Amino acid sequence: MGIFALTRWPGLMPPNFSAAYALVFCAGIYFPRKLLWWLPLSTLLLSDLLMNHFYYHTDLVSWYMLVNYLVFGALIWLGTKFSAQDSFLKLLSGGLLGAILFYLVTNTAAWVQNPEYAKNFPGWIQALTVGTAGWPETWKFFRNTLLSGGLFTGLFVGIMKLTLSSEASEKEEPEAEEAESAPEGTKASGTQRS
Repeated sequence: MGIFALTRWPGLMPPNFSAAYALVFCAGIYFPRKLLWWLPLSTLLLSDLLMNHFYYHTDLVSWYMLVNYLVFGALIWLGTKFSAQDSFLKLLSGGLLGAILFYLVTNTAAWVQNPEYAKNFPGWIQALTVGTAGWPETWKFFRNTLLSGGLFTGLFVGIMKLTLSSEASEKEEPEAEEAESAPEGTKASGTQRS
């Protein structure tokens, strides 16, 4: 989690290219119930507070942060609807869906809050595609959100699948060795065959 927090520092990755979307989604799948909510959200909050103070030199907390945290919470909840036993493709699709939801909700919030956007359907489309003058087009943020959501979800899920597969193999090996070393005519549990 510490490494994840460090990767959020501005300038280390392209804008909106973050492991956050994948991390909170995968937390819903893999984290123990005790850590499920507080560990990812507190890591995000602490890193946001530090960035707001030391990098952006702005208020520590803003209403827009609340929107982000509501969406991060929704992504954790989305992750709880999946299982570690689901296919790689299904979990990857869930991570991509989470990244799309994050982008749609946060850009809609920016559309509502920013007076530069007309409060109509074309204004909302502007918020989702080109943004406002002086900033990169928002479709580029969407591209980075989608790419990073897919990449990091794929990495996290791939590592977990390999780890779970390796642990299952290790559990099977001692059982197989026990069965091989049992005297003929007995089961590994020591009972006689009928």
